[in-house]
Amino acid sequence: MANPITRIQCGKHSLDLGRSRIMGILNTTPDSFSDGGSYYQQSTLSIDLALSRAETMLQQGASIIDVGGESTRPGAATVSVQEELDRVVPVVEALVNRLDALVSVDTSTAAVIRESAKVGAGLINDVRALQREGALQAAADSGLPVCLMHMQGQPSTMQQKPDYYDVVAEVIDFLRQRIHACHQVGISDERLLLDPGFGFGKTLDHNLALLRQLPMFTELGYPVLVGVSRKSMLGQLLGRPVDQRLAGSLALALCAAQSGAAIIRVHDVAETADVLKVLQAVQNLA
Repeated sequence: MANPITRIQCGKHSLDLGRSRIMGILNTTPDSFSDGGSYYQQSTLSIDLALSRAETMLQQGASIIDVGGESTRPGAATVSVQEELDRVVPVVEALVNRLDALVSVDTSTAAVIRESAKVGAGLINDVRALQREGALQAAADSGLPVCLMHMQGQPSTMQQKPDYYDVVAEVIDFLRQRIHACHQVGISDERLLLDPGFGFGKTLDHNLALLRQLPMFTELGYPVLVGVSRKSMLGQLLGRPVDQRLAGSLALALCAAQSGAAIIRVHDVAETADVLKVLQAVQNLA
């Protein structure tokens, strides 16, 4: 595209992407790799706990709250459509009505896309790039922007032996194919964002190659989302468990922002906000 997109309309919210924005992670699953089960009381999802966490993230500097009801960690099993609906839609509705939040829905499921749009979601964030049955049309009908992510395989198998001839070229080629598929159903360029899919069917070397070449993705002209917070690549690099990966997550967030990422998806909002404020100050002085 000739001109990069620096603003997207997310339902009633207009999101300025002239600088990197923070997407705060809110997993309403019992088994996500980092915050799974955090919002449950006696095995029941607590909307109040989820809202409290979301409100904190918004106060700390998140521009978007990303709600997910299906774990996509390596080895994760799928959940039923009804279970995902039950985990996601009430939380989205509460976030929109009680906090006036810009809510992204981390889903690949057509019914979840449709029902979340009805209650005020502003963005669809799909790790399967709208390849699940009915998802492409549901996204088109929603009128919402969509983030298309690359994943080799499925969560249950994606890390067993990921293999590429040229990971950067192959991921870009896949995303271009999905952009074309979106165009075919009337989803315009102004509604598209891209995510290389760090950790989704990639080895450490693949992830590092994608991060080094992130400007190749931003040069496509679409806003780029990067999600590297607390991921296993940091465990491999640093030898640290999930709850000790803050410094590594911040380093990767800084690298991504310096390379032009429009949205950084994170668990640690306050600390990431500090990093981005410092970066912005330095860039403004340059």
